[in-house]
Amino acid sequence: QVQLVESGGGLVEPGGSLRLSCSVSGFTLDYFAIGWFRQAPGKEREGVSCISSSDGKIYYVDSVQGRFTISRDNAKNTVYLQMNSLKPEDTATYYCAQGLPQFCSSWVLSDSHGAEFDYWGQGTQVTVSS
Repeated sequence: QVQLVESGGGLVEPGGSLRLSCSVSGFTLDYFAIGWFRQAPGKEREGVSCISSSDGKIYYVDSVQGRFTISRDNAKNTVYLQMNSLKPEDTATYYCAQGLPQFCSSWVLSDSHGAEFDYWGQGTQVTVSS
């Protein structure tokens, strides 16, 4: 069965860094995209970043461009999200999700809230506070 498990969240001060991991099973990263999404209390879920399959295309939402980096290690069945220069507004529960490669796009990240992604992990909490 398809499973995704996030890890690496925690409490950091503004300007700090975290690396999130998304460990997947039941499918291969060669054929699916992985997206990172986040949801803060009282707010809708929003896209953060995604990485596609064979072509390796990546996308970031404007608010994290230049600060976050998504990558994958197919041999380890793991996708990473390196988060630098963290801000209080980055505080949220972060989820990774599996979708078809065509749905890794700037529009999905900005407007769809991840509706096109089919399987989701349980999430990992990121808190940025002084």
